[in-house]
Amino acid sequence: MIATNADREEATVTLPPDDDVIAALRAGDETAFATLLGTWSRGMLRVARAYVSTPEIAEEVVQDTWLAVIGAIDGFEGRSSLKTWIFRILVNTARKRGVRESRTVPWSSVFVPEQAAGEPPAAHRDAPERDGGPLADADAPEGEVLASEAREQIWLALADLPPRQRSVLVLRDVEGCTAEEVCEILGLSPANQRVLLHRARAAVRRRLAGYFEAVRPSA
Repeated sequence: MIATNADREEATVTLPPDDDVIAALRAGDETAFATLLGTWSRGMLRVARAYVSTPEIAEEVVQDTWLAVIGAIDGFEGRSSLKTWIFRILVNTARKRGVRESRTVPWSSVFVPEQAAGEPPAAHRDAPERDGGPLADADAPEGEVLASEAREQIWLALADLPPRQRSVLVLRDVEGCTAEEVCEILGLSPANQRVLLHRARAAVRRRLAGYFEAVRPSA
């Protein structure tokens, strides 16, 4: 998976068990809250960006989500993991904001790839081949890591996807969520999740194939 330095730093953070984190949040532990912010906010921005038209609005969605989390943490029953619960709140918040935006401006019309939060989809190591296969480095010419121009093509392809396909792809191939987690976060059946992921990956692959064909040196 293509990762930024910030992503690698996030990956090194090991959070305490959910029960300990929840107890700390309920007690108003600012250190525990700051740790969660630093660990999950970047990924939350990427997921929110799948629904809204600008990074600034995505930031507002993430802020609203954290406010909702703090307000609802006392009622959290632990039926899912804390992360899944928080990301479900995020998606619901982003969906509502995205619906309001769609009445005024389409997502793709104001999309600027350089402004997208985080890196584009790469390969999720455990992604099953029946889902169409992950977006792997092998897609790049001579197996090189995707160039910045190719990453831009991925984000442009994301801009053209329907919101549900876009969110499934971001959660699976950018955030590394399991199929089960995605189903719970987005309220999808396993079969629907697989179909959405397959179609999203296929659309991005088609755009990349066209790009690589255009830039490949002639024999």
